[in-house]
Amino acid sequence: MHLISNYPLTAALTAIIFAQVVKIPIRLIATREFMPGLAFSTGGMPSSHSAAVTALSTAIGLTEGFSSTLFAVAAVFSIITMFDASGVRRHAGEQATVLNRLVKDFQVLIDGAKNWEKKGNYEKREDLKELLGHQPIEVFFGALTGIIVAIVLFQLY
Repeated sequence: MHLISNYPLTAALTAIIFAQVVKIPIRLIATREFMPGLAFSTGGMPSSHSAAVTALSTAIGLTEGFSSTLFAVAAVFSIITMFDASGVRRHAGEQATVLNRLVKDFQVLIDGAKNWEKKGNYEKREDLKELLGHQPIEVFFGALTGIIVAIVLFQLY
């Protein structure tokens, strides 16, 4: 019961869940694709990482004060997390896209040269995860989501 009464924790977890679930209708509206698996994947609009850390920071600011040391720590943590989500992780995803394309092109080259006996095993190989990080707009809307969730829940607490 003590965890449920922890408003900053509840705000952060609620923001993650909301951001993950809302990816499904956003994708449906944008591309006409129904992909329920998005609720359990990384990347996409909005960023659940950004939603979580901004909800946590906002909740701490609302409860402890925006001039508190704890809020400062949470805010810096949020900035680093959002920078990583839109920088390092996004670039890793772009590299995964290029590597997957290279592997597929190499497969075509090998298939054209000869029959490859182990082709069946090779085709079972899993592609690298390409949707790892976020575009800056996804981070922005994730952050906005987290702030809104924290403020709404603050009114309920």
